[in-house]
Amino acid sequence: MKMTPNAEKEAKQNFSDVIKTSWIKSAIIVGLIFLAIGMAAIFIFKAVNIGSFQIISDVKAFARDYGVLGVFLATIVAGTVVPLGSPALVVVAASLGIHPLPLVFTATIGYTIGMTINYFLAYHLGRPFVIKRLGAEKLGEATFLWNRWGWILYTLFGFIPFLPAELLALVCGLLKTSIKTFLILSFTPRLIVFAVLAYFGEAIGSWIGII
Repeated sequence: MKMTPNAEKEAKQNFSDVIKTSWIKSAIIVGLIFLAIGMAAIFIFKAVNIGSFQIISDVKAFARDYGVLGVFLATIVAGTVVPLGSPALVVVAASLGIHPLPLVFTATIGYTIGMTINYFLAYHLGRPFVIKRLGAEKLGEATFLWNRWGWILYTLFGFIPFLPAELLALVCGLLKTSIKTFLILSFTPRLIVFAVLAYFGEAIGSWIGII
C-alpha cells in the first residue's frame, strides 16, 4: 500500500531521529575512521610483505593454539559495554588462519552471552544500574528510539558492526522485553555479520601473504 505524504514525512523524521542521536552519530563516525585506518593498514601490510616477518609466524602459531578460546572470551566482554571491537577481532583472527566456521560460531556465541549478561544485569538491577552505565540522557534517548522502532532498531544495530547494540541490550533488560526474541535477534544478525567478516578476513590474510 502506498504511503501518504504525511506517513512518508513521519518515517523520514523517525529515521532522522536515529541518525541524529549524538551517541549513534559518534559511533558511526568512529566506526568509519577505524574502517579507513584498517583498510590503509591492509595495503601497507601488503606493500611490506608482512607475511615474511618472523613475528607473524609466532602470532599465527599463538592464534592456532589459543585463538578460538581468546576470541570466545573477548567477544563475551565485547558483548557488554566494553568496546573491544569484536568485528575487527573476527577479521584479524580469520586473517591469521583460524578456520572461519569455528571462528564464526565461537564469536557469535560469545557475543550473545555478553549481550545476555547485559540483559539480565539490567533486568534484575533496574534503572539505577542502567543510568550508572549509560547516563540518564543516553538512556532517555535509547528508550525513545526503542519505543518508536523496537526490535527493528535492535536488529539494525545487530547488522551494523560499529553500532553499540550492547547498549540496547541494557534497555531490553530494563524494559523486561521477551528473552526469547532477544536471544534470537542477538544471535542471528551477528552470526551473519561475523560470517561475512570471517571470510573477508580469510581473503585478506591470503592476499597479504599471511595464510
